Amino acid sequence: MIQLKRRFQSFEEYLSYDDGTDHLYELFNGELIEVPPESGWNIEIVNFLFVVLLPLVGYRRLRGHGLELEVRGEPRNRYPDLTVIREEHIEQLRQRNTIRLSMAPPMLVVEVVSPGELQRNRDYVAKRMQYQDLGIPEYWIVDPQQETILVLSLENGVYTETATLQGEDTLRSPLLGPLSVKVSEVFAAPDAEVM
Repeated sequence: MIQLKRRFQSFEEYLSYDDGTDHLYELFNGELIEVPPESGWNIEIVNFLFVVLLPLVGYRRLRGHGLELEVRGEPRNRYPDLTVIREEHIEQLRQRNTIRLSMAPPMLVVEVVSPGELQRNRDYVAKRMQYQDLGIPEYWIVDPQQETILVLSLENGVYTETATLQGEDTLRSPLLGPLSVKVSEVFAAPDAEVM
């Protein structure tokens, strides 16, 4: 028996679909592509950044990998590794953890680059263009292979590279200001103490 893949004609149709699992999917050309799990190292880096950002924005405005963003282009949705949402999103996301195109964009998205050229291209080019299109004010690309954090800030609708931070540079955000952690600590997350 041949089983056909389900195709979705709209994002709304996709949003109403439930396969009974906790799997995350990207909607690409009408088909669901399962998002693979993150590496343990990437999760440790994200957890470290979560702890650093927590005192600045509070737990209600921080969302991990499960937050879904509706975007233009393909795929039609993304799951940033870490997101700082707006106060208004807290109530809007109670039913479903999805920020729609009709909603205000989040304040900050963070992506941790996985090894491989495809993954680098996804974070540095494809996601950058989609997040810029959404009007997300700030985007961090955390690159464990290079041990750098590229901070992008939206100016006149276009991302500009605010800083490429590394080593003993203090992590800083155009929106949140300097943070009390050095970039080297982000990449030594398993052994580092925060504050």
